[in-house]
Amino acid sequence: MTQVPAILFGASFTVAVCVAAGLLLLRALGIPLKRGERWIFAFLGGAALVELALFILGITGLYYRPVLLAAGFAVLAAAWALKAHRPIGEPLPPLPRRAGIAAAAVAAAYAILYFFYAMAPETSPDGSTYHLGLVARYLRAHGMERLPHHMYAHLSQGVEMLYLMAFSFGRHSAAALVHLAFLITLPAVIVAYARRYGFAGAGLAAALFVFLSPVVGMDGSTAYNDVAVAAILFGLFYLLRIWWEEPSDRLLILIGLLAGFAYAAKYTAGASAVLLVAATLPARMARDRRFQLRPILITAACALALAAPWMLRNLAWYDNPFSPFFNRWFPNPYIHISFEQAYGRQLRNYPGLESHWDIPLEVTVRGGVLGGLVGPLFLLAPLGLLALRNREGRWLWLGALCAGLPYAFNIGTRFLIPPLPFAALAMALVLMRLPRLTAGLVLLHAVLSWPSAIPRYASPYAWRIDGLRWKAALRIEPEDAFLRRVFPGYTVARMVEEKVPPGERVLTFNQIPEAYTTREILVVYQGAWNEVLGDMLWTPFNPAAQPVRHIRFRFPRKRLRRIRAVQTAGGAPDHWSIAEFRVYRGDKELPRRPEWRLRAHPNPWDVQRAFDNSPVTRWRSWQALFAGMWVEIDFGRTEEADSVLLVCSPDQPNIRLRLEAASEKGDWSEIPAEIEDQTVRPPRGMRRMVAAEMKRAGVRYFLVHPNDYGKEDYRERPAAWRVSLLGEAFGIRLYRFD
Repeated sequence: MTQVPAILFGASFTVAVCVAAGLLLLRALGIPLKRGERWIFAFLGGAALVELALFILGITGLYYRPVLLAAGFAVLAAAWALKAHRPIGEPLPPLPRRAGIAAAAVAAAYAILYFFYAMAPETSPDGSTYHLGLVARYLRAHGMERLPHHMYAHLSQGVEMLYLMAFSFGRHSAAALVHLAFLITLPAVIVAYARRYGFAGAGLAAALFVFLSPVVGMDGSTAYNDVAVAAILFGLFYLLRIWWEEPSDRLLILIGLLAGFAYAAKYTAGASAVLLVAATLPARMARDRRFQLRPILITAACALALAAPWMLRNLAWYDNPFSPFFNRWFPNPYIHISFEQAYGRQLRNYPGLESHWDIPLEVTVRGGVLGGLVGPLFLLAPLGLLALRNREGRWLWLGALCAGLPYAFNIGTRFLIPPLPFAALAMALVLMRLPRLTAGLVLLHAVLSWPSAIPRYASPYAWRIDGLRWKAALRIEPEDAFLRRVFPGYTVARMVEEKVPPGERVLTFNQIPEAYTTREILVVYQGAWNEVLGDMLWTPFNPAAQPVRHIRFRFPRKRLRRIRAVQTAGGAPDHWSIAEFRVYRGDKELPRRPEWRLRAHPNPWDVQRAFDNSPVTRWRSWQALFAGMWVEIDFGRTEEADSVLLVCSPDQPNIRLRLEAASEKGDWSEIPAEIEDQTVRPPRGMRRMVAAEMKRAGVRYFLVHPNDYGKEDYRERPAAWRVSLLGEAFGIRLYRFD
């Protein structure tokens, strides 16, 4: 129970600071908002400012609890001293009394459910891994860290900055409660919008459609960020609508800040924000038949104030302002192009989804493949298209289109949360022509979305709230006991914490809840270096990756200063790789000298792996074949040679190679050569070699999951691998290289 006050303080303090900062902003701008709108936009606008302040504190290494307390109380004191909390402006049109009471009663039941779920220890897949794992790591380091081997650290983390403040006082559950504040804000902003524009009843229905949705409740009660994104984008849409009718430069400042906050929260939200602004500002100017640069500049400047810091950080730390994406435009040694391409394909084609035509049923009723469901009610979403016949409906579908376009890049159910408020409000506009039917649909939606009802029609694997969890929330059931009972990943994380010494790295092919361990977890697919280590770890038992293909080029003895192997094929999925690049004069290999200069295109950063005398390491292109790939040696002086041996693996049958030499002028020309391509026996002792390479790389520990390729090889041949089994939990084994 002693944890409960800390959790509640961390969350309430963070939310209060956001609101206070927003009230000060609104007071300074003097925007003529309605009374009910001020608190909503105070929270959203203030959260944007607090996020920026926390980013600055992180870059300057000031993540200390006293600093966060002092800064927060200073904002609260300033808001109180300036009486920024005093009600200003006209009230919004009233809600229908009976409908309002009924809606409040239904919402209250779900709010209690969501509150206790958020208060309970964090067990969500992403929340317990990178969302809060990074937050915990930054707090331990007292600042934002450069993490080249963790792709999720490259993403913008605007909402996570707010989690960081709450986490510093109340840890995991406090962060989830901050997201719950966005979940409460989302229906509030929907209702406020509907009240302003004269369809309050439809607004109440739409707010409940969204608030009761199973995936919305689940996401908003955990340390994810999709519900926060939805609230930010709908708030941005709301402000743009106000500006359309009452253009104001001061309003554009808040619009720009929310657009920048959208980017800081999530890249895709930034794209949606750009679309919303681009669809509104120029259209208003076209209607007035007068182009104005000033509104565009004000909005862009304020948006960049929040978005640019994340871009500049990534450019400075990861050579790519949009890392971990657009790596073809910004080549870097941290994220492989092939990973980005494979990751994109995976997000557009979830395993288990037989056809994209199954998406409507999957996201509304089933929920097992795409990670949750919005609820059967949204099978009626096409009815909302009838709202296109009136102005309000066209506005809403414009918002839905802008917020929903990024869904094409990730078809998981929760990525429908941002456009959901717009679609729900359009549906409600149509349905409210039959108020009793609408009330019945709300009641049915409430019944079907309750945790005990969902298993009766949805997949048992649907991501959803499974119950009230009030004992765990109040810590009547101790946190450690609860997590060990319901969350296997927690037990694995604690095993790592207990068995692995501080400062050591742990390699794994699958995520574990890094928010519950202080050890550095290297997930193979989360960084280029991690992928190289994973590729090497598979080599001893993966025949396709073993260095058994010897390609020898024989040519009349020549005097050479620079020589390169060139790959000329294209259009195949193979990756070109070279385990060893050897140059010979007669039967003797030219000794590798310090003055040699090695280059490669693409992936110049790993070229040394083809010249390190280790058959278990290799240079790889890490992208599909294209004509013009090369690996080059500049000897630094003239050398005589008559053959080249490329030691390769069999997993690249489509490569086509030739040798080239450079003239003194730097022009390259082909070396006519006889090519011998033969398969030899694998080198002996590869497992021992991999162990040595791993220790040389500073990685002495690794996890093997039950679904990992080659998992039994470590169990059956520990002596060959020179590993010791340190522990096992839920089939996941922890090994150490001895």
